[in-house]
Amino acid sequence: MMEYKGYVGKVEFDDEAGIFHGDVINTRDVITFQGTTVDEVRQAFHDSVDDYLDFCAQLGQAPEKSFTGKFVLRLSPDLHRKIYIAARAAGKSLNAWVAERLDETTARAH
Repeated sequence: MMEYKGYVGKVEFDDEAGIFHGDVINTRDVITFQGTTVDEVRQAFHDSVDDYLDFCAQLGQAPEKSFTGKFVLRLSPDLHRKIYIAARAAGKSLNAWVAERLDETTARAH
């Protein structure tokens, strides 16, 4: 993963084509890039983000915001009840308890 100006790029290698290719994963807009070396793909990522920001400016539109902080989740009623009980037992709101569990999980993943 790479990060530039708040945008996160995910890169993969295509062995058949002999190129690195990637896309920005924290926006719904399509931003892609490619290169044959690590330095080249890094520069292409930066260029693609800069081009996207310039394009938005030319259109007079704000670039898409990455995330609002709102997250809607659908659960089974039984799991909802279990999470609610765990949150109450910990003396926390449902939102705070779930946010802490997600933060712990993502911290272990890095």
